[in-house]
Amino acid sequence: MIMGRKYWAIAQGRIPPIGDETVVLLNVSDEEAHVEITVYYSDRDPVGPYRVIVPARRTKHVHFNCLTDPEPIPRATDYASTIESDVPIVMQYSRLDSKQEEDALVTFAFAGNE
Repeated sequence: MIMGRKYWAIAQGRIPPIGDETVVLLNVSDEEAHVEITVYYSDRDPVGPYRVIVPARRTKHVHFNCLTDPEPIPRATDYASTIESDVPIVMQYSRLDSKQEEDALVTFAFAGNE
């Protein structure tokens, strides 16, 4: 059985002024996953791809605020993103907003069979 998908879209993204936005990529296959992330803005051209490798049978946490090549993603700016992998992967998206005393964490996990 193949677990995961090759194509993902996150329609709503925004790195908080104090906080983090993360995708966790799970590769359960026996092959290394080559992942490309493209970021879309409302007022300018898309940026990417940001390239990530997830080794076989491993997980990788990708912090959007740490992506710098081809350019950093600005904080407090609305964006959307697509994630494309050459092998099926499972993806989980999380946002941690630390600007208040009580941290707010939002998480969505996505999985599926192809």
